[in-house]
Order: sequence, then structure tokens, then C-alpha cells
Amino acid sequence: MGVYDELKARGLIAQTTSEEKIRDLLNNDKITFYIGFDPTADSLHVGHFVQIMVMSWMQKAGHVPIALFGGGTGMIGDPSGKTDMRKMLTKETIDHNIACFQKQMSRLIDFSEGKAIMANNGDWLLNLNYIDFLREVGVHFSVNRMLAAECYKQRLERGLSFFELNYMLMQSYDFLELNHRHNCVMELGGDDQWSNIIGGVELLRRKEAKEVYGMTFTLLTTSEGKKMGKTEKGAVWLDPEKTSPFEFYQYWRNVDDADVIRCLKILTFLPLEEINELEKLEGGELNKAKEILAYEVTKLIHGEEEAKKAQEGARALFGKGANTDNMPSTAITEADFTDGEIGVLDLMVKTKLAPSRAEGRRLIEQGGVAVDDVKVPSISAKLSLEKDFEKKYVIIKKGKKVFHKVTLE
Repeated sequence: MGVYDELKARGLIAQTTSEEKIRDLLNNDKITFYIGFDPTADSLHVGHFVQIMVMSWMQKAGHVPIALFGGGTGMIGDPSGKTDMRKMLTKETIDHNIACFQKQMSRLIDFSEGKAIMANNGDWLLNLNYIDFLREVGVHFSVNRMLAAECYKQRLERGLSFFELNYMLMQSYDFLELNHRHNCVMELGGDDQWSNIIGGVELLRRKEAKEVYGMTFTLLTTSEGKKMGKTEKGAVWLDPEKTSPFEFYQYWRNVDDADVIRCLKILTFLPLEEINELEKLEGGELNKAKEILAYEVTKLIHGEEEAKKAQEGARALFGKGANTDNMPSTAITEADFTDGEIGVLDLMVKTKLAPSRAEGRRLIEQGGVAVDDVKVPSISAKLSLEKDFEKKYVIIKKGKKVFHKVTLE
């Protein structure tokens, strides 16, 4: 099966500028393509993971990926899908974030000589002459068509700055530059980037009379259409300091039954034949598929050793006497106790299982908190240093899926 057909069969492809030509190009030729990453944080998150998986599939098929980091576009920020203008970042912050992205991406993409390219659009955008840019690039864009694009529609209601309106021109110019520098003939991106990708394809056609291509892939959403990769704590990050391997594993272990097969197709390299067998599972048997998903995705991001640790920690939640060493934990000392006791509400806040005492109260009152599998009866419940911490730790459970180990040092 060619790589285009593989991506299609996995449900990854959303839109293409010319399906037959792109299928032929990807299945039978070797091309250079690019995907852009704006460094708006110091870590990639699971929303980027789909893009990295596509790059990896394409590279395995012999194509050369360019990971384009937005050292220039990051100074503005993509308005796509945003209701408010992004916070402006300093050049120093952007450079730091790019370095973090490069390190994380190298786990899945081979950047050795000739295999892939890292580029930074700051190299050509930061020193542009504005008048020359308007004459060479701006002249090819219709403001009417730009404002009709999906990426700007949401912002028009709240107010779209001229500052942000330039983003599409800059992203399109990136394609032009990468075509000149590396003979790049295709831009890929999430489906929310369709308008921006079309801008680049059209710019090369109008300015250079070249045929280049664009392709988008499906966004990581649930079966109900909601974006995946969000928790009560915020985004699910690829940086283990921001989202621990255990929390990362647990996120995928706890996906809804309706989403597990789709995630296996999109986020793992498991053969489709194997996934099709897992698709036959029903009810409680689907937990096997969820465990495979969590293990495979955690292995890709954090390595096999961390995936095994996370799996052991997760299994400990369901099997008594199992290893709890790899569960998220918080250490306390005897100084945290008053007269040999500590309130469960205090522990909820200390472990960050609740962002505030008010939220902790609400969770306890709704019966959503348990300590060592015993439901906490009231907000005044306390744990005894002598009795409850006899084994030197307790496990706090919030809801059905969040577990935290509190150890006594």
C-alpha cells in the first residue's frame, strides 16, 4: 500500500488540492514537503502529534520532510480558530520554544543528513523590506477572498487586527521560499490551515506559474467533534515535566469507547489488520484496546521504559498489591499534620487535585473523592498519621479516572 493510501485508510486525510495528482506523487515519487509549527509554548502538545505522525509516515515512504519553525510568524501568531489575538512573544522566548520543539520532534523524525530539514522562517521574514513584500506578494491576494476564509471568520466578529491579517501572506511566502531553497512542492497541515495552505499554492501559481500542492489532515477530535488533548489541568503536553508519562498514559487509557479505534489508526504505527481485529472488541473488552493505545502512544513520545512504568502504575490502580511506584505523587512530612491529623481537603489542594478549597469542597460533597478506595464522607474528614499512614502512603482517587499517591517522608 502506498503512503497516500495508508494515510487515507487511517482516516488522516481531510482535504487535498488535487487528489489524483497527490496520490500519484506520494505513492510513486519522492518529494520534499513541509509542515509549519509556530512556537507559542515551550512544548509541543497532542494536537501537534498528528502532524508529527504524518511527517513520520511520509519520511518512512522516502519523502523528505521540512519542519518549519515559526521564528517569524510566531512574532504575529496565527488567528485560525482563535477568538482573541494571541499574546505577543519576545524573540528570546520564541527561540527557546523552537529549541524545545526540535528536541521533542527528533524522537519521531530522523533529522540526519538528507533525511529531513529543520528550517526557521525568521531567516527570511524578520528582515523583509515591507514595500518590496507588498509589491511582490501582497499584490497577489484579494482582501475580499481573505476575509471570506474560514480562518478569519471567527475573528471578524470580535475584531481582526491588520497585524493578524498579514499572517496568511507570510505563511504563503514561506511556501515560496521553501520552494526556492529546497524544491519543496507540498504543504501539509491540520484542516484548520486549509485557507492558509491554499494561499501558498495560489501564490506559487500566480507568481511563478508553478504547480504545487496542499493537503490537510483531520484534527484530533472525539466522536462528538470536540478537540482532544485537554484535561482539567489544561493541555496534554509532550514534555514530561508538564505532563508526566503516567498522566500521559492515563489520558489515552481513559479515552471514550467510541474514540479508541480512531486514535489507534491515527496515533500509532500498528498495522491496520491488527487494529481491525481490535475493532471487533465490545464492552469491557475494549479496555484491552485502550491499554494498547496508551502503551503505544506513550512509547512513541517517552520511550519504551517510561511506557512500561506508566502501564505498571496504571495497572496498580485496578489490582491490589501491584506496583504504585510510577503513579503521580506528592510527599508530605509530619510537619504537615496538626495533632497527628491532616484534612483531606487540605491534601486535595496540596496535591493540586483541586485548584482551590472551594473546588475541593464541591468534589467531596458530590461524592467524587475516595482515599484508599473508601469514599470521603464529608469536607471535614481527616486522615490520621498513626492509622492512615501506617504503610507510609495513601492513594487519593478523584472521580473515576484520576489517582494520586501521597507519601509520608
